[in-house]
Amino acid sequence: MQTVKETAYAKINLGLDIIGRRDDGYHEVSMIMQSVGLCDEVIISEGNGPNTITISVDMPGLSCGPDNLAYRAAALLAKHADIIPNVHIALKKKIFMAAGLAGGSADAAAVLRGLNKYWQLHLENHELESLAALLGSDIPFCIEGGTMLATGRGEVLTKLADLPEAIVVLAKPKGLEVSTAWVYQHYDKGRVVHAPCIWQLEDRLAQGAPALVPYMGNVLETVTIPANPVIASIKAAMLSAGAYYALMSGSGPTVFALAPDQETAAKIIEALGSFDVETAITTTVGRIK
Repeated sequence: MQTVKETAYAKINLGLDIIGRRDDGYHEVSMIMQSVGLCDEVIISEGNGPNTITISVDMPGLSCGPDNLAYRAAALLAKHADIIPNVHIALKKKIFMAAGLAGGSADAAAVLRGLNKYWQLHLENHELESLAALLGSDIPFCIEGGTMLATGRGEVLTKLADLPEAIVVLAKPKGLEVSTAWVYQHYDKGRVVHAPCIWQLEDRLAQGAPALVPYMGNVLETVTIPANPVIASIKAAMLSAGAYYALMSGSGPTVFALAPDQETAAKIIEALGSFDVETAITTTVGRIK
């Protein structure tokens, strides 16, 4: 039986704004989402027998059961396609966990893409994105990734021109996990001093990352940073080391810095030596073809 391998790319938010509260209880968001090269590998192969979905993962503490998003994605697609599953899904993790980088969402999207090939379903990306939206707000973006405007609760996607490659430094405080639901529940628009200008970001994407800096921002910092001041300290250290911008990704706690060159990226990592953090140097990446 064939084996299918998919790459699951992490994401950052170049801008994240909240427009208001929706009738369904979710927040109405407006975000520029961007894929980065830090990635997991998803390997799909034959399972242990009819009507089985098994998961293995090389990162301790991550569930391999039905609550894993990768498992849920496989089960959802099997039901949608009226397939009796017999698959094993191996996750090779590099994306930091519970980090605001959509690691679980990226894995689930990669499972949908991979099983679409494995089962030869020939579903279009927009069909996979509709299924992905049933599982989580970030998963539809992760089907194709690249640079996109995300509205609604994050599942309404508009493809944008890919941002020219930019160097990105990622840093996540070890052991710190932030509940996305908690952050959104405690969001108060009245605390926002600086919100991103999403249309300005869209307009300047082709000019490259430095042109975006005046218009970037993440309103969820007003919730996560007061509860976890180390995030502000990491941002300050990155900027002092030469980053031309530093921002929390999603609901946090990961911070990303935009660096002008690899030498500066290395200096930023060095400047974080006094923090207990997971770090990575990567780049922005375009849409999955």
